Amino acid sequence: MALQTSKYSDFISPLALFADLLIINSIAYVLPINLEAVILFHAYISVAWIAISLWVKFYVVYRYSKVTHILRLLVTQFALYFLFTYAFIGFFKQPNMSRLALAQYVGLVFMIVSVLKFLVYYLLMELRERVRSSVRRVVVIGNNKKTNQLIDVFRERKEYGFEFVRRFCAKEDDFSLSACFDYILSERIDEIYCSISELSNREIIDFINFSDNNLKTLKFLPDNKNIFSKKLTFEYYDYLPIISLREIPLHNPINAFIKRSFDVLFSLAVIFGLLIWVVPLLALLIRLESKGPIFFVQKRSGLDNRAFYCYKFRSMAMNKDADHIQAGKNDMRVTTIGKFIRKTSIDELPQFYNVLFGNMSVVGPRPHMLKHTDEYAGRVDKYMVRHFVKPGITGLAQVRGYRGEVKKDRDIQNRIKFDIFYIENWSFLLDLKIIVQTVLNVFKGEDKAY
Repeated sequence: MALQTSKYSDFISPLALFADLLIINSIAYVLPINLEAVILFHAYISVAWIAISLWVKFYVVYRYSKVTHILRLLVTQFALYFLFTYAFIGFFKQPNMSRLALAQYVGLVFMIVSVLKFLVYYLLMELRERVRSSVRRVVVIGNNKKTNQLIDVFRERKEYGFEFVRRFCAKEDDFSLSACFDYILSERIDEIYCSISELSNREIIDFINFSDNNLKTLKFLPDNKNIFSKKLTFEYYDYLPIISLREIPLHNPINAFIKRSFDVLFSLAVIFGLLIWVVPLLALLIRLESKGPIFFVQKRSGLDNRAFYCYKFRSMAMNKDADHIQAGKNDMRVTTIGKFIRKTSIDELPQFYNVLFGNMSVVGPRPHMLKHTDEYAGRVDKYMVRHFVKPGITGLAQVRGYRGEVKKDRDIQNRIKFDIFYIENWSFLLDLKIIVQTVLNVFKGEDKAY
């Protein structure tokens, strides 16, 4: 089950998927199904289960989801799983398989998975209500019937895991956006809920920009105003509709699990297939040309704007400006071997260690120096949105030509546009496409690779 932005949400859905796969594969031995192609059957039902669950969003159960929503997911999942399981007999010509035992198998799996799913659902509600674990601190903007209902939900439905902190009355004379924003930052508020009817269009845009630039979740209580020209997501807290302006696919734990699994496997393949012999060779060449460490280690901005140490092969002579000034064209600090490894992007290969450690992903927005993050955050609108996901070794902006030195504002603005598009439209196929394009660009050569 998915718990939105909780400290354990990244683990619960993958664990639930693993448990369900264990159940559907082990129960096959309880009943006399008369399996002949055993390995094929297990591979088939496992792939079918994962594909169906991704399509129906079987593991997307939020903290405010209703029992009826879970029932609908269970019925949909197992109706399709039943059809796919029976199709195995015809697809792979298995006339000796028992149809009755197969139906009993699906029914037994349905009961066990349903009990497990509801058990986890209620245990998590009890955990949030009694232990107050994974609580989201919220403020509400507005004073009307709908905001009162929402505050009642926050206060009465403790199992949802929200902590109502304060209400701001937007229509009062002393209401100040800047004071509201300062309070949200100082009190470490996680989510902001706004009544659209009490805000002007300008104030709505200010709230959107503030939340984007400060990594806050912003949601609206809907009315008949036209708030923004983009896809909206409707959610229900109890029976109260709530609008989300941005849906980030990688905040779905299953998607995050798929991406992380790929990152680990891909980084291990590069480390043991390439870096294991490249590192000693480059270490020798780098040290022969200039004194200093083999690796260049620099603090950069990562997920949720947390700083981490990013690794690269050292491509410059030792200098005091490395943490402040980006490399430019014909930069005198770059060594001879440094020019080659920068041109071919070999200097970035140690970042696969960052990927393995969990600081980075193979694909994502490129991490910037802390100095540049502070600079661009105040200068480039929606710059901080890129920190909603892990930074990457390569990214959509980089394969579209926006890499390396930032010479003018348009360079960083276009980079942020591509980063936000990637964050809001992530898919595993998009990651693969970016990786392939990155490899092709290495062989073609890039103008900004210096």
